[in-house]
Amino acid sequence: MVWFETILVVLTLLTGLIWLVDRLFFAKVRKVRAGLLDEREPILVDYSRAFFPVLAVVLCLRSFVAEPFRIPSSSMMPSLLIGDFILVNKYAYGLRLPINNKKFLAIGEPKRGDVVVFRPPHHPDQDWIKRVVGLPGDTVAYRANVVYVNGIPMRYSPLGKYAGKGKGADMTGADLLQEQLPGHPHPVLEREESAYFIQQGEGEWTVPPGQYFVMGDNRDNSEDSRFWEVHFLPEENLRGKAFLIWLNWDWSAGGVDFSRIGSSIP
Repeated sequence: MVWFETILVVLTLLTGLIWLVDRLFFAKVRKVRAGLLDEREPILVDYSRAFFPVLAVVLCLRSFVAEPFRIPSSSMMPSLLIGDFILVNKYAYGLRLPINNKKFLAIGEPKRGDVVVFRPPHHPDQDWIKRVVGLPGDTVAYRANVVYVNGIPMRYSPLGKYAGKGKGADMTGADLLQEQLPGHPHPVLEREESAYFIQQGEGEWTVPPGQYFVMGDNRDNSEDSRFWEVHFLPEENLRGKAFLIWLNWDWSAGGVDFSRIGSSIP
C-alpha cells in the first residue's frame, strides 16, 4: 500500500500547491483584468480547488485516524478470515508520517494480545497482520503447540473442531482452541498432523528493547516471528492496531457475509 500512500500524498501536495500559487499570484492578476473581460479561472486551478480539500481530508483520516486493510491470507484464522476488510487505528501507537512511517508524536505502545498491522523487516514494502505475543524484555517459547511467556505456559480450552468456509475451507477439521494469553484470551487453530511444521517453529526467543514478538492465530499456517531470520518486529515498523471488521467479501463463500460486519477483533 506504499504506492497508494505515495500517490495520495503527491496529489494532495500538487493540488494544494496549484491552488495556493494561483490565489497568491494569478488570481490577483485576473481580478485586475476583469474590468472589461470576464476572465475565467483556468481548468487546472478549478480542479485543484475542488479536489484538494477532499484529498487532504482522506490523507489525514488514513494517516492519523483509521485506515482500511484487506485480509489476504489465512494466517489469522479464526479471528480474521480471507476476505475480511478491517479498520486499523492509526493513532493507538503514536502518530506517524505517511510513506516513511516515522513517528512524530508518541501516544501509546502495543499490549500483549493486540492485533497489529506492520511492515515486516524482510518485506518493508508490504503490510502484514499478526498478534503481539511478546513485549520488550519478554522471553517467548513455543514447544509442542504451547506458547510460553516468561516461562509460564499458556492454558488452552478446547472449543471443538473448526468448520471453515470459502477460501478458508482447507482449515476444516483443525482444532479450535481458546488461548488464555494474559489479559487477552483469543481463539487459535492447530492441526495435529502438522508435526513437522510445528517442530520447525519451535524455539525460545528473548525480545530486545523496542521490538516485539508476533504470531498468527493459525499456528500451523503463519509466517511469523518464529520463522523470520531476525525473529522480532521493530517498533518503528508498526502501522496501527486492528479493531473492527467492516466488511467480508469472499465469492467462494457466497459473497458478502453480513454476520461479520461490525465485529470487533478478539
